Amino acid sequence: MNNAFDIAVLGAGPAGSHAAIAAAGAGLRVAVIDEQGMAGGQVWRAKGADVLSAPATPESRSGDALRARLVASGAVHIGDARLWQIERNIEGSAFALYVIIGNTARVVTARAVIIATGAREYVQPFPGWTLPGVTGLAGVTALMKRTAMPPGQRTVVAGTGPLVFFAASEIRRLGGTVAAVVTPHARRDWARALPGMAGRVDLLARGALWLADLAVARVPVLWRHTVTRAQGDRAVVGVEVATVDADWTPAIARRPLKVDSLCIGHGLIPSSETARMAGVDMEFDAALGGWVPRAAPDGTTDVHGVFVCGDGAGIRGADAAVIHGERAGRAAAGFLGAVVSTDGLAARYRRASRFGLAVGALSMSRPGLSALTTPDAILCRCESLSQAAVLAEIDSGAYSTNAVKSGRRAGMGPCGGAFCQTAIARLLAGQTGTPEADISLPTPRPPLRPVSAAALAGDFDYDALPIPTPAPL
Repeated sequence: MNNAFDIAVLGAGPAGSHAAIAAAGAGLRVAVIDEQGMAGGQVWRAKGADVLSAPATPESRSGDALRARLVASGAVHIGDARLWQIERNIEGSAFALYVIIGNTARVVTARAVIIATGAREYVQPFPGWTLPGVTGLAGVTALMKRTAMPPGQRTVVAGTGPLVFFAASEIRRLGGTVAAVVTPHARRDWARALPGMAGRVDLLARGALWLADLAVARVPVLWRHTVTRAQGDRAVVGVEVATVDADWTPAIARRPLKVDSLCIGHGLIPSSETARMAGVDMEFDAALGGWVPRAAPDGTTDVHGVFVCGDGAGIRGADAAVIHGERAGRAAAGFLGAVVSTDGLAARYRRASRFGLAVGALSMSRPGLSALTTPDAILCRCESLSQAAVLAEIDSGAYSTNAVKSGRRAGMGPCGGAFCQTAIARLLAGQTGTPEADISLPTPRPPLRPVSAAALAGDFDYDALPIPTPAPL
């Protein structure tokens, strides 16, 4: 495989795939590098090979159409590839992208890079959230799209935003039982958000069908409630729920529910690690999910030749990501000298973003949810660090995420901080009285993802090392 390209797109979700299609359409040689075997991202994830005959859904149809367009565009899709480092090459005129494909290390070069790494979900840590049987809302939707199987026999679906109702409806469609839907929102929160979502009547109608399905099945929807604990020793056997106030602080009284699985999520956060490693400046915007790359509307950043798009540049939803990807693809092609048109894209992007921001606002957690994290609750799963351990580190003078990382290894495990850094930053903000926007992210370090030493060593043969004979005694 020729590993030299004009443009490398990192991520093959709605934004990355459309960026690649747009750039390839301008006559450039484009590579799309993605951890998944097939394009589509989390939103349009491809079905597994063993469930191809399962009934089509709006998501699977959109994903199939996207994958067909990507193939037709001529862009090279490099799937099952794990990016672990990005840097300028020695000449400074191109980027070197270090990836692991299978168990083989490769270097892909490109004159420009489009970062479309999407978002990750956030779960406010609570007692029992690391038990087998507890799954993130976004994670369980990806699982169901891939396997067409529900997460358990009897499930509580809990969290914020529309994903909680989508997941519950899908679990029922796939034959599972939903014991309850638990959301800290009040009905009036949704009523206030409707004007911002009025531009997508089709999606509102689909949401109404999810609610109707739950109502017909008599699935209880516990408005203004949250899950406070997952019960069990080796697996989930039940959960406790409590009412919340306007700030989402849970009440002391608890209500038990017997279940064998829990799906829970408290919003999305932009995946910005790759952009930070590429040297892109960051800024804090709570409306976009927190820390986001500083970029122009077309994805142009302050780093020469680096562009960002999609939810990794701020949570605006899949529809906006599609248009943002197209804008970034054309901007990158124009940067390399291609003649491109951007007519109408800006207006379409603003309209799509309006809906996405309204949905995003419904998905954001409120400060009261921090009370879910008790001293004994695990904050960093990789290092098994409790909140009490992190608080002790803060009390000793660790007033930054970097300091907590250095002192307690929080964020140095396999996830690279994806599941703990936001919770730690919010804990720091609460303990020190510092705004979250002033709690900077930890310094990014390679590898971005776990990499085996064997993969990096490649064909190196230790037996071929010239070892001198021992010196005589």
